[in-house]
Amino acid sequence: MSQFLVISRDDAFVDRVAAATGGDLDRWGEPVLPADPGVLFSVARDGSRPDVVVLSPDVPVADGLALATSLDRFHPEITVLLVRPVERGLPLAAMRAGIRDLIAPGIDDTEFRDLLHRAARSAADRRSSAARTPGADGSRPAARGRVVVVLSPKGGAGKTTVATNLAIGLAASDPQSTVLVDLDLQFGDVAHTLQLTPEQTLSDAVSRAAARDTMVLKSFLSAHPTGIFAICAPDSPGAEAQITAEDITHLLDQLAAQYPWVVVDTDAGLSDATLAALDRATDHVFVAGTDVPSVRGLRKELDILRQLGLVPGNRHIVLNNADTRDGLSRHDIETTLGHAADVVVPFSRSVRLATNRGVPLLQAGARDKAGRTLRQLVHRFQPPTPKSRPTSTARHRRGTA
Repeated sequence: MSQFLVISRDDAFVDRVAAATGGDLDRWGEPVLPADPGVLFSVARDGSRPDVVVLSPDVPVADGLALATSLDRFHPEITVLLVRPVERGLPLAAMRAGIRDLIAPGIDDTEFRDLLHRAARSAADRRSSAARTPGADGSRPAARGRVVVVLSPKGGAGKTTVATNLAIGLAASDPQSTVLVDLDLQFGDVAHTLQLTPEQTLSDAVSRAAARDTMVLKSFLSAHPTGIFAICAPDSPGAEAQITAEDITHLLDQLAAQYPWVVVDTDAGLSDATLAALDRATDHVFVAGTDVPSVRGLRKELDILRQLGLVPGNRHIVLNNADTRDGLSRHDIETTLGHAADVVVPFSRSVRLATNRGVPLLQAGARDKAGRTLRQLVHRFQPPTPKSRPTSTARHRRGTA
């Protein structure tokens, strides 16, 4: 059964909502609304969050809009309704605050009841399709897709090359199944690498409109000829300050609920955005060069993530741009890391050429060693294809008596 929370000091209004909902509701009747919307939930009898919050006409407009904005940001699965006479500018302000419906106080009881139940159904649909927050027991909603985070302690190791080719490789057998997210918020190169000129970027993908509605989010994805979708980094490096870790968490949960594969390209190091992505990751792909600073940096990064409890079971270590002339053997590197390298991508001029052309190796169908090893990385994420039984060309002979 749906839960309703009424914010009102008017007993008659509360009684009217109770009659329309069958009496199953909670009430906040204090004269001051809390700054933290979570405080509202303390009045719930079973401690759970409501499906619908109803703001009565006696709630001051500014206070109601501020509360609705907070609920929309932190609990977008909750439907907020405002019962109030329409004033100039109020519909637009209500829409921007995330209020789902503006209801006239004089509406008849039948229509009022229908609007309340429709609001409850809307909340239930959002919970099931793109649930954002943990449940009442503290559990996290299960994501249907795998979230693969590609990271490196230092820049220049080839994270973007690995991430774009991995996404393209995954989509080769299942187009429109993969989204590539550029989380290098200041200097992301996914748009250049894929020769995309996106109309919307990550800033739009974490906007309130996209956070509330998965269909809006999908309209912000940039399509690529290889069959992948991309969310490119913001145009302005200053946009990083406007994107929070909570925004990243919600975005990845939304995408994982809709797509089998979400590949995340990150910035160098462990920024707040990267840590938020790692918290949602099912797989980590660590990328390092074959130079001493890169290898030592990766060892330190692995140690830090282990201390934070952020190393998943699915871990893949890629040594990129490997050249035996660099003076470090694979054995030396693996000894320093304390882990075996899963994929070693050899030095190849074709990688640099592909980057400059904006056509990733696996898009171009490259057959050199670098392309083949990048396909090995893709195959680590795909179940092996069962071998078919050979077909006999011999004719079946009937037995003789």
